[in-house]
Amino acid sequence: MSDPILSVENLHTYYGKSHILHGVTMDVQRGEVVSLLGRNGSGRSTTLKSIMGLAPPSSGHVRLDGEDLAGQRSYTICRRGLAYVPEEREIFLNLTVDENLEMGQQKGPEGATKWTVDQMFTYFPRLKERRNTRAGSISGGEQQMLTMCRSLLGNPLVILIDEPTEGLAPKIVTVVGEVIKDINKQGVSVVLVEQKLTIAMKVSHRVCVMGHGQIVFSGTPQALNDAPEITEEWLAV
Repeated sequence: MSDPILSVENLHTYYGKSHILHGVTMDVQRGEVVSLLGRNGSGRSTTLKSIMGLAPPSSGHVRLDGEDLAGQRSYTICRRGLAYVPEEREIFLNLTVDENLEMGQQKGPEGATKWTVDQMFTYFPRLKERRNTRAGSISGGEQQMLTMCRSLLGNPLVILIDEPTEGLAPKIVTVVGEVIKDINKQGVSVVLVEQKLTIAMKVSHRVCVMGHGQIVFSGTPQALNDAPEITEEWLAV
């Protein structure tokens, strides 16, 4: 197996005195979709934020294409080729859809897939219809689409996506799943946090199950299906 595009090694992260991540270690290969599964509070979102520098780890390594980025500022990490789609969306509410997309555009690292606004509108035609509308006036589903598109326009090597289908109508959930698969086909590696197990199992090459701030299982979706004891202990509600 070739060197991973993203390597996370022994991450420990605190919020104040609360120890959230307890030595998280995982790799993402080039062209791979890896989903982080687990109950609320298991550390999935904190893992993404630690990788992205938004919740800086107290120790450990985050290597992107061999370069250790742990402890660097988020904007530096972004310019090196990591993109982040937050669950909270965090769009610019007073800017139009077009202006939000423009804010996301950057050159990206050498070798990254190059994306255009026209491609974004192909994925989500509704955004094209709303391109001159202020982002604060569009629906939650449209805001989610906008957030994903804005992140892709940074031309990342790896995109971290946190709960993209949360609160979306079933039809939009299906579209988002298909977009994630196509993004990956175009050469972008994906780390996905997703509560809907059926979506995660459908789009992922591998899944990592988290519990108590650690990864307690890593394997293919089929391997997880063949381990009902893991589902029962760490995923069942």
